[in-house]
Amino acid sequence: MLDYKLLEALVVVLDQGGFERGARHLGLTQSAVSQRIKLLEARLGQPVLVRSPRLAPTPLGRRLLNHAQQVRLLESDLLGEMPALGGGEQRLRLAINADSLATWWPEAIGRFCEHYRVLFELVVEDQEVALKRMRDGDVAGCICDSPTPVQGARSHGLGSMRYRALASPAFMARYFADGVTPEALRQAPAIVFGPDDRLQHRFLARYGVEPPFPHHLCPSSEGFVGLALAGLGYGMVPERQAERELSEGRLQEIDPGPHLADGRLVDLSPGYVIDVPLYWHHWRQGGRILDALTDHLLRLGDAWLAPLPGPKRQR
Repeated sequence: MLDYKLLEALVVVLDQGGFERGARHLGLTQSAVSQRIKLLEARLGQPVLVRSPRLAPTPLGRRLLNHAQQVRLLESDLLGEMPALGGGEQRLRLAINADSLATWWPEAIGRFCEHYRVLFELVVEDQEVALKRMRDGDVAGCICDSPTPVQGARSHGLGSMRYRALASPAFMARYFADGVTPEALRQAPAIVFGPDDRLQHRFLARYGVEPPFPHHLCPSSEGFVGLALAGLGYGMVPERQAERELSEGRLQEIDPGPHLADGRLVDLSPGYVIDVPLYWHHWRQGGRILDALTDHLLRLGDAWLAPLPGPKRQR
């Protein structure tokens, strides 16, 4: 039988990013925390941590993290039925892509948090890699672009995040005075969210342009739009953010030309969009709170996202 004090030490050390921070969080000495993890490994007969400059779980450690996540959620269900124990707020650790967090997620989830007294611990990951957090046992749920769930989890289609290629008028005049051409795109700096962001690559492929290409790296959704507004580059911006710029008079949907108004963003390729499908993944044995969150997201997804191609599917 697992000793959950030992398992807690593993979870906290990985959550906090090291033995020193983990010990501080638990109110123990670093030596005591190290001894708990060594005892856990001795009882299991296998290592649970890769002790490198950046701690990581072993395959067995990932399975233990998954188990700990699910036990915590089921315990929250039980405490909710026993008011005398004072369960308090429930905490959910989720992985979500930055563009969702900057656009539809806060408004979509507000009432749910109030009703269920939920506290979120959000880990920001690109939609292409968030599922790795689930696989590693780091989160109870995630939003990503893959419909295929990890073992022990379910996935549900939410909708598509729609992107448009935008730039400032000054940037357009500097780099695309003769139109958006392959030659001009090879010279104009793009804005890329991070090394896993492939949206600019997909846009450039439409014009027959392949990497490498000049680009800024900006791992912030708000900063991404800010760089575009400042004329530093062009980039694929979520349509919901573009609509906000439209409502504030800072975006103009016109072909590149002489009638550009200062202080606005321009659509490089009017009518062209890239739809990125978003899927909600959660553990099967995640308790009532994850089931309720799933129902809430599926009910409201159509109001915030573009439709998925084909019928929505559950796996």
